[in-house]
Amino acid sequence: MAEDILFKFDSFMFSYRVGGILIHENKILLQKPPNDEYAIIGGHVQAFEDSAQTLEREFFEELHTCIKAENLIAIGEIFFLWGERSCHQISLYYNVSLAGTVSIPLEGVFHGYDDLGCERIDLDFCWVPLDDLNSLTVYPTELIPHITANNGGVLHFISRQI
Repeated sequence: MAEDILFKFDSFMFSYRVGGILIHENKILLQKPPNDEYAIIGGHVQAFEDSAQTLEREFFEELHTCIKAENLIAIGEIFFLWGERSCHQISLYYNVSLAGTVSIPLEGVFHGYDDLGCERIDLDFCWVPLDDLNSLTVYPTELIPHITANNGGVLHFISRQI
């Protein structure tokens, strides 16, 4: 079984994550864990897995749908609290598209889940109009203006949440 690239030390954690930007009919698909803010869908890269494979695996595990990773749009260096530890995360973000037979609703809110460690986390997934993104808190916040501006190119950002 492959292991996530997630290192836990006494004083901090290191995480290598990838996220997918799925836009359909001027709406973006986001995840919303219970009692938390919106986030870009994705997950941890596993050892010896490339980032595009990670996205395809994560979307299939969480949503039971197939996607295709398109172009890299951003690289984030993100510093935040994960529980009681500080986390240093490197994240890659790609545009993604639906592939094959679409098995998810194309509007509204629907349910999915993730397994983090040995714990199942229920997630809501929701289609949010692009015009509404600036009025919501979506993590990482630094990425949202780049998505809505659609400037092209690859954005590098640093997010210091701690």
